[in-house]
Amino acid sequence: MPVLSVHNLSKSFVEHKLFENVSFDIEKGDKVGFIGANGVGKTTLFRVINGEVSADEGSIFTSGDINIGYMQQHACTHPERSVYDELISVFDYLIEMESNINAVNALVAKEATAENIEKQTAMIERFESLGGLTYKSRARSALIGFGFEEKHFDMPTGKLSGGQRSKLSLLKLLLSKSNFLLLDEPTNHLDINSVNWLESFIKGFKGSMLIISHDRYFLDKVTNKTIELEHNTTMMYKGNYTEFKKKKQAYEDSLKRKYENDLKEIKRIEGIVEQQKRWGRERNFITAASKQKQADRIKAQLVAPERELDTVNMRLEPKRVSGNDVLMAEGLSKSFGEKQLFKNVDLHIRRGEKVFILGENGCGKTTLFSILMGKMAFDSGFYEYGAQVDIGYFDQMQSNLDLNKSALDEVWDAFPNLTETRVRTCLGSFLFKGDEVFKPLSQMSGGERARVSLLKLMLNGSNMLLLDEPTNHLDSSSREQLEQTLADYEGTMLIISHDRYFINKLADRILVLTPNGMVQYLGNYDYYAEKIMMVEKAIAEQKQRTEKKPNSYELEKQERAKERKRLSDIKKLEEKINTLDEEIEELNTHLSSDEVISDYEKLLELTAELERKQSELEEAYEQLDELNW
Repeated sequence: MPVLSVHNLSKSFVEHKLFENVSFDIEKGDKVGFIGANGVGKTTLFRVINGEVSADEGSIFTSGDINIGYMQQHACTHPERSVYDELISVFDYLIEMESNINAVNALVAKEATAENIEKQTAMIERFESLGGLTYKSRARSALIGFGFEEKHFDMPTGKLSGGQRSKLSLLKLLLSKSNFLLLDEPTNHLDINSVNWLESFIKGFKGSMLIISHDRYFLDKVTNKTIELEHNTTMMYKGNYTEFKKKKQAYEDSLKRKYENDLKEIKRIEGIVEQQKRWGRERNFITAASKQKQADRIKAQLVAPERELDTVNMRLEPKRVSGNDVLMAEGLSKSFGEKQLFKNVDLHIRRGEKVFILGENGCGKTTLFSILMGKMAFDSGFYEYGAQVDIGYFDQMQSNLDLNKSALDEVWDAFPNLTETRVRTCLGSFLFKGDEVFKPLSQMSGGERARVSLLKLMLNGSNMLLLDEPTNHLDSSSREQLEQTLADYEGTMLIISHDRYFINKLADRILVLTPNGMVQYLGNYDYYAEKIMMVEKAIAEQKQRTEKKPNSYELEKQERAKERKRLSDIKKLEEKINTLDEEIEELNTHLSSDEVISDYEKLLELTAELERKQSELEEAYEQLDELNW
């Protein structure tokens, strides 16, 4: 039975229709990728499911035990609260239960009635079943997994960066009581290590998820179904992103073949109809009428393939060829005050290479690019470019754009030798149609601004590209178009990216920036991940080998010591059992006396004491059995 059923949802804003007749089911445990071009209405559909926005038509049904969680519900709204306290606040229900258990424990210590003990046992069992014994360790593990250091735990959330607050809100959602999560671009602001932690969490999550993401590698890792929102409606496919691409292509190919075959069949039948009419006899008219009905039936069920969505038409062509050695650097270092970002950075980039730089957030990748662009001073070392190197730079912060300008003015001012017609044609190939070219950049989305930056890069004709997170803000279709463009590019590239799918498609080699320099891996991301795993395995094996292994004499010594301890424990338990037997016998004698029987409070006190002694006796016998086994 589905935990979420969506039936014929439709939503429009003014005259703009986002989607209509959207229907799909999500089963318990499903991790569903939700994809589509920017602006098609994915986030709006999330808000409809979450009850923030009402649909124009249609309905949503959820099973009774479903608790939907959405990131906006877990925003960090207490700037004075520490990072740890903010995260632990999602366990308020466990903290309250813990407080209630402590109160019951105190009550049982005073009045050990059967009712109080039963209540205590039930509360403890409930607390443990909800993860009460591990919630603090889970919170700490989650913070560390998402890149927070111990020193951040006591930091007020008001002092966190926007990205850090987003990460903390995401962690609150993941650790909440929700068993159906709506995740909207959850890998934004995360470095690769944090994404790996998130993937592990999702794989172990017992509930269901609907995930909007353009991170195709991430979707491949965690999803078992894919929903695409396109042409105002949805289609669901079994499998992850890569499987979806194959199945969608096969589906579209089959629709196209059927459409073409149906058109041929209609043409063939209508040819027979015309022929029969020309012959002009009665039986020919009867045959013509019959054949025309056959053609009409085919026309009635004829399904034309959807028009393909417009995609960016981009081609990067260097104006000239550079020398073989494009970029050389030795011993580059950079610090800010007492904080050293990196040192001993060596680079040797050759013509035609596609080199990616990886590293944790904050390790200095963008700073290194600023140095290589001559925008920032460095502390030591040197770098130089080779002969005839023309540099093109893509800035993830888009600081090279004047937000007061329109798209047309931004491009035209950068390339004044082009005609207005040529600039508008180029903007059109980057999906800016009609009056959209006059729209101010300040009113554009991140994806639209990224397309303007990429167009300027294309027109520049550079033979060496420094690209800082070029796939940020781009939807899956635009990312794939950019991948193909860069794959065809004959120049040289040095790219910062956390898009593992993108890295896999293009990388000749990977450089990992560390505080002490660069570590090189000759391959794509999968090769890098495999090598990292091999290194971690080798370290673990080396640690195991270097651990001191006791010799036979030491083993015998340990065994003898263990046996002496066993015999000593047996002796202590036997003495304890004898003592408990005597105490229990004495308590039974007291309980039978007239003095105790007539004193209600004394009777309860001695009864509780007797139950405790009997419990200790049973435990002692169990321990004795284990030692004698």
